[in-house]
Amino acid sequence: MTTPTAGARPDEVRRHNRTALLRRLHVDGPSTRASLAADLGLNRSTIKALVDGLAETGVVAERVPAQRSGAGRPSLLVLPQPQAAVVLAVDVRVEQVAMAFVGLGGDILGRDSWNLHHRSRDPGEVVTHVADSAKLLADELGVAALGVGVSVPGVVRRSDGLVHEAPNLHWTDVELGRRLSAVLKVPVQVGNDAELGALAEHLRGAARGSSDVVYISADVGVGGGVISSGMPLRGTGGYVGELGHMVVRPGGRRCYCGCHGCWETEVGEAALCRALGLPEDAPRGAVVAELRSSEAVAHRLGEFTEWLATGLVTVVNVLGPEQVVLGDLFTALPDPVVETVRQVVRQRSLVSRAVGGTRIVTSPLGRDAKLLGAAELAFEPVLGEV
Repeated sequence: MTTPTAGARPDEVRRHNRTALLRRLHVDGPSTRASLAADLGLNRSTIKALVDGLAETGVVAERVPAQRSGAGRPSLLVLPQPQAAVVLAVDVRVEQVAMAFVGLGGDILGRDSWNLHHRSRDPGEVVTHVADSAKLLADELGVAALGVGVSVPGVVRRSDGLVHEAPNLHWTDVELGRRLSAVLKVPVQVGNDAELGALAEHLRGAARGSSDVVYISADVGVGGGVISSGMPLRGTGGYVGELGHMVVRPGGRRCYCGCHGCWETEVGEAALCRALGLPEDAPRGAVVAELRSSEAVAHRLGEFTEWLATGLVTVVNVLGPEQVVLGDLFTALPDPVVETVRQVVRQRSLVSRAVGGTRIVTSPLGRDAKLLGAAELAFEPVLGEV
């Protein structure tokens, strides 16, 4: 917990403690008052005042736990109430947009999605469809969003949601944050999709409890998000994580970004299709079905596996994570492929050897990772205002 600065006014201290308690419940779920006091370093009278205040406004409730242990009166659990604070999460992918209303505590209250085609990828069309679909879904659920988080597969300026470039969407200098905020009438936060995937895995997925994590996702392209010392690594202006555009094969295939031999040209969706003997534009379902057809398919992915491991060796050497989480299409890779990658990284990476082997796992959140990450991005300012 961050200690309030010296000289802070009592109301500032209360607000700080209230936000810290809400974040603890939002991320980690129901807890007793005693556990909250221990985790937040606050005395029990302060916790009581905070919980009582939140309960009066319906933000939390207290319940007897379903399972009791020991004799005596059981400690009540403090539970966040999902509809007390709701945000809209939007995940703009290359071929689809997914959206969901997410309540306090991370519960998905309702969702919608639609496919993108050439014309519907136009930023104006996306903004209009998001606004229309959000209104219909909000009316259906009887909720109103306090904020919006958006995931985009591109280079995003976090300060104002400008999408500087999203090559696979063919977007350049799109003021997505401003445009969505104007039509939705609530604050909008926009982030890089892989960065938000990393955030979701860190808070709710495979990387809970890990302080240094790299999330690598494969859709049409390949992106990366980094958690360093427990915090998102954002770089200058928020531009960080374009790991798919490391040049690993000089003189290789031309990439959407204009370079040749980028990592995503060797391990992105099109590369995976080539390795499987499928057309490069094969439907996602066909690719996943082929990957899961049998473990023998791993033998056809030899060169693909080599390029995946080669890129990860560089990622681990440069960023030194304790864990790498493979997301999106990578979650469908056969177990033998993932195991081979683990072994190669451990053998070739100096950093991996030094730490006794960097853990490499597939994401349990799957395609919801970026959507949940977008929700967490929206909740960041909201929790201080509930």
